[in-house]
Amino acid sequence: MEEAKRYGRLGAFVVVSLCILTTGLVLLGGRRWFQPTFMFETYFDQSVAGLDVGAPVRFRGVPLGRVAAILTSAATYERSVPLEKRREYIVVRVEVNLSGQEAAQMRRDAETLASRGLRAQTQLAGITGQQYLALDFLDPKKYEALPFDWTPKYPYLPSAPSSAGETIAKAQSFLTSLNEADIRKVGQSLSVLLSDLDTKVREIPVAELATHVEAALSAANGTFSRVDRLLADPSLKQTVDNAAVISGRVRQMTDGGQLDRLVKDLNDVSVRLDALVGDNQYDVRATVEDLRTTAGNLRALSESVKRYPAGVLVGGPPEKIQLPGRSP
Repeated sequence: MEEAKRYGRLGAFVVVSLCILTTGLVLLGGRRWFQPTFMFETYFDQSVAGLDVGAPVRFRGVPLGRVAAILTSAATYERSVPLEKRREYIVVRVEVNLSGQEAAQMRRDAETLASRGLRAQTQLAGITGQQYLALDFLDPKKYEALPFDWTPKYPYLPSAPSSAGETIAKAQSFLTSLNEADIRKVGQSLSVLLSDLDTKVREIPVAELATHVEAALSAANGTFSRVDRLLADPSLKQTVDNAAVISGRVRQMTDGGQLDRLVKDLNDVSVRLDALVGDNQYDVRATVEDLRTTAGNLRALSESVKRYPAGVLVGGPPEKIQLPGRSP
C-alpha cells in the first residue's frame, strides 16, 4: 500500500514537472512553434557571402522575418540534371511570421507582387559586413526573374543583384572594355600631366614666397604682441568688470520689471505730450506769431541803434541845423 502511494506521488511529480517545463518553453519562445508562418524562396546567381541563416528580412526597413535556409539548387532541385546543364543558383528560403489570415493573403498576392517588381536583394548592415535580405519594389523590366526548370517547393520571389555587386560588376566591365591602345593613351596622358606639373612647380618663386611668408609672420607676431599688451592692460579688465556690472544691473531691472515700468511711463508721457500739444495748438500758433512780430521789432530797434546810438538814450534823431545864408 505504501509502495503504491509512493509511485503515485512520483507520477504526480513527473506530470507537474512536465507541465511546468512545457509552460516555460512556451513563455520563452515556444509559442513561435504554433504561430502561423509564410515561407517563400528566392534564387541568386551570385555569391551571398555574409548572409547567414537567421539573418533578418526587412521590407523597406520594416522587420518581416528571418532567413530560414541557404541551399544550392544543385543539391535541392538539380540532382538528376547533368553537371553541364545545372543552373548552380543559391536558394534562400525565408520564414515570415504572420497571422493565418495574413499568410493566406500573401500566398494569394505573391505572384502579383512579383509581377509589379517586388524583389529580394542582399544589403550590408552598416560597416560590420553582415548582410540581410531586403525586399523592395524595383523595375521589373530591369531586374527580370532568373530562369529555372523545376517547381519551387515554396512560393518564388525573384531577386535583384546587390548594390555592391552591381558596382563591382560595372568596374569589371569597364576594365574589360579597356584595350591596350586605351591603356597606352592613358599612360601617355599621365606622363604629359606629370611633366606639366613638374614644370609649373619649378616656375613657382619659392624664395619670393618665403620672403612674403616671413614678412606676414613677422606682422602677425607684432599684432599678437600688441594684443597681449592690450589684454594685460588693467583698464581693459576694469572695463570688462564695469560692463559685467552694468549687464547685471540691466538684468536685475529686466527681471524686476523696472524696465517695463520705465517704458510704460515714457509711453504715458508721450501720450500726454501729444494730448497737450493737440489741445493748445492754437495758442502755440499765436505765440509763434507774436514771437515773429517781436523779432521784427527787435530787428528794427537794432537798426535804429546802429544809426542813432544817442537817440536810444536821449530821444529821437537830432534836428537839422540851418546854416547861415542858406534857405530852409
